[in-house]
Amino acid sequence: MPHRIIETKADLVDLGKMFGAMKLPMTVEWRQGRDRTLEQNGLQWMWAAEVAAQRGDVVAADVQAEWKLRHGVPILRGDSDAFRETYDKHLKPLPYAAKLKLMQDLDIGVTRLMGVKQMTRYLDTVQRECLEQGFRLTDPERG
Repeated sequence: MPHRIIETKADLVDLGKMFGAMKLPMTVEWRQGRDRTLEQNGLQWMWAAEVAAQRGDVVAADVQAEWKLRHGVPILRGDSDAFRETYDKHLKPLPYAAKLKLMQDLDIGVTRLMGVKQMTRYLDTVQRECLEQGFRLTDPERG
């Protein structure tokens, strides 16, 4: 679905011009906030690579798929009726291994659907779990 991030009054004016030029009828949806940041996405992948290297039995994409399923899905299910309904209908009945395989092979959208606050919750949960399990992660505050 097309989308725009509106950060300034000029962005809002441009959006109004675009809508004014569109053929009617149309449907418009919006939500407050912004999508996850590139920095958050990069941190997730850096941590996944670090955990994969420390585990030695998986690659970063496998780790990230596990995190999306165990931590990302519950966040989105709790925050989005549409996500919960779709997930519960099509994926929830599947065994864990099948869900994980879908996350890996089909790159099911989870973190890419998150806003900044959701992604922060996700990363905080991932970091806490990894530290509890003894993995060493780069601290984004220290580099």
